[in-house]
Amino acid sequence: MRVGVVFPGQGSQVVGMGVDAARAYPAAATCFGKAKTILGYDLLALCERSSDEQLRETRYAQPAIFVTNVALAKAVGDVLDPVVSAGHSFGEYCSLTLASALTFETALSLVNQRGLAMQRATAHAQGAMAAVLGLDPGALREAVAQAVARGAGRVQLANFNAPGQIVISGDAEAVRVAGELAAAAGAKRVVPLNVSGAWHSVLMDPAREEFARHVMDATVMLPRFTVISNVDAKPYDDVEQIKTNLIRSVTDEVLWHDAAVALASYELDLIVEFGASAVLAPMFKRIPNAPKAITVSDAAGVEKLRAQLTAARESPRELVEG
Repeated sequence: MRVGVVFPGQGSQVVGMGVDAARAYPAAATCFGKAKTILGYDLLALCERSSDEQLRETRYAQPAIFVTNVALAKAVGDVLDPVVSAGHSFGEYCSLTLASALTFETALSLVNQRGLAMQRATAHAQGAMAAVLGLDPGALREAVAQAVARGAGRVQLANFNAPGQIVISGDAEAVRVAGELAAAAGAKRVVPLNVSGAWHSVLMDPAREEFARHVMDATVMLPRFTVISNVDAKPYDDVEQIKTNLIRSVTDEVLWHDAAVALASYELDLIVEFGASAVLAPMFKRIPNAPKAITVSDAAGVEKLRAQLTAARESPRELVEG
């Protein structure tokens, strides 16, 4: 089977994520074991016992999501042989790790530093994010511009997730006002997001500056299979571009829909989302001619996918004809 793999980013966290996979699969347990050494605290225990509020803090959320995502993919084993991958926001670190462009240790260290830098940035500028549903980008940009013109604060378009689903980010009051203006302009819904800051906005400029030196010092290699950037929706073919985009992704817009369209064009039989929540897989339903997309979020999902990929490897003709 030709398989594409995607990884969600912040907002996909849930208490208990990764725990049953770590107990069932040594490869997943190894990821959490390495994380304990790198982070200096027991991430698996935090995932199992923390509150929703604690896990929502970006300094914990980003490492927890990264390790859970990668642990689920690693648990599937060598039978998982993707041809292309993409990650939403910092979910891209998972793609780069699976593709051996970053070692697990380097990627987690970067994710940890990224989360800490962004957490510190929120102490200086409280922010918020909201998903605006059912409004075209032009009308939403106008609503955002009106909110800024009224003095509500800083707000901008942040994530282009799917047609009719765009996230705005900025000062909490500005996000609120822009959301009201978007609703007045015809948006079907405005949904506040479960995040602790204004990611992918100018409020994260201090975090970007702090984080950049960590990325520039990191060892990065070309991926062993195609990884599509969510910053420009293009496949990576240059190490310096990977570093540049990892820095840009702290503040720049996430072009997820364009990246997903690019991924779906690789003549895939299946797209697998590895993450605690079904965030990205449902979005592929809006992409014409996209293959089936599923979410693997726990040990049961891992086992089902392993069986499916093993069967495809052993009896490809029967699987296609069936």
